[in-house]
Amino acid sequence: MFLTIPTLLTWARIVAIPLIVGVFYLPIDEPSRNLIATVLFVVVALTDWLDGYLARRLNQTSAFGAFLDPVADKFLVCAALLILVQLGRLHALIALVIIGREIAISALREWMAQIGASRSVAVHMLGKVKTTVQMVAIPFLLYDGTLLGLVSTQLWGTVLILLSAVLTIWSMVYYLQKALPEIRAKAR
Repeated sequence: MFLTIPTLLTWARIVAIPLIVGVFYLPIDEPSRNLIATVLFVVVALTDWLDGYLARRLNQTSAFGAFLDPVADKFLVCAALLILVQLGRLHALIALVIIGREIAISALREWMAQIGASRSVAVHMLGKVKTTVQMVAIPFLLYDGTLLGLVSTQLWGTVLILLSAVLTIWSMVYYLQKALPEIRAKAR
């Protein structure tokens, strides 16, 4: 099911990543670049919710869609984090923690699927909360200004991305603990 509406939305999320990154290379003023990139990121991030909703609603779920959706999310988050590091709005260590966890848990899930134990590392609410916090923090950091003359997006983005890093580590430990009994059983 490569060409269902939900899968096309997921593909659109992947295709939009270079657009978000490319905004920062446009010959326009920084506040305009920040605003355009933020709006693009938010719209693209919302397609994650929309493609899942439509897949269930239209009964168009597929194994390929289930594979591609988290890949698109990881590409989007990783690209945004790398841009934020380049812009000096995010410390590289925080980006490394978040990106490293994504790689480690993806590898763990793949390995657990190969040994027939994928249920032990199924998506948990902790991982969903982590993703939600990231998806709120990133636009704040991309915008890098003051909203409504009151809200410092840099301050709130920094607080939220730090919270995201804590949730990232916590969720990684959770998934590793869930996988450990299966790993021990297969090692015997």
